Amino acid sequence: MTICEYIKNTEYPNPNEKPLDTLLDGGGLTSIFRTVAVIGDSLSSGAITGSDEKTGKKTRHDMYEYSWGQYIARIAGCTVYNFSRGGMTAKEYIRSFGEFYSLFDIKKAAQAYIIALGVNDIKTQEVGCADDMWDGGPDDTTIAGYYKAIIKRYKEIQPDGKFFLVTMPRRFDDLPEIRKKREEHRELLWALSRIYTNTYVIDLHEYVPEEDADYRRAFYLSGHMNPMGYLLTARMIMSYIDYIIRHNLEDFIQVPFIGTGSRNYYAKWGNAENE
Repeated sequence: MTICEYIKNTEYPNPNEKPLDTLLDGGGLTSIFRTVAVIGDSLSSGAITGSDEKTGKKTRHDMYEYSWGQYIARIAGCTVYNFSRGGMTAKEYIRSFGEFYSLFDIKKAAQAYIIALGVNDIKTQEVGCADDMWDGGPDDTTIAGYYKAIIKRYKEIQPDGKFFLVTMPRRFDDLPEIRKKREEHRELLWALSRIYTNTYVIDLHEYVPEEDADYRRAFYLSGHMNPMGYLLTARMIMSYIDYIIRHNLEDFIQVPFIGTGSRNYYAKWGNAENE
């Protein structure tokens, strides 16, 4: 039996496969990472929308145990850090949040970083282009500049870490200007993946069905996801990472050495014995 027969596939990997053709129940190859950091907003923090009994006003609760990151931790058996909070933007993260909570401390370095920002950013800022920068000063920049600053800081503490940039799914009720910004954000993340090494895109905008009224009824509770929605998102993220790894095997064979200062310098990709 060949490896292709063993995994019930005609080719390994199948060049015609799309990222979410198979939605995994388990962790798949995401399980090769022992530590993962999730940088995001309320949708990365397991936010659940409630309401005040007396006033009827909506309330939001970051319930991290229900976040898709913690579902990944339980399913894939890795440690996942929630470097996230409701309302988070790339601007706030790099200007204050990350430093205040020591999230750039080398002791908290992870093998993989999943950056899932944008929902709040596009409401107040221009997306910008991949050439934009932020120099750490008081002057403002675009979403692009702040994204690059975040990536740069984490690459400084974990040079060989793997970075996964998450695009935003499409929503049926988006205003035209927000829909356009989601598309610009997607284009930006693909551009950044071409600039930085070890950087990949989890393109939910392209490969997840549009969040229509039926989707919202099943997987949302008012403005945020419900527990089933966060679990579904975890399965999507793990399935997509599994797809990325299978289609870029050479990039991931040294994952155990990330952060150790060591690697196998003699490995030759393509050698049947890999020696």
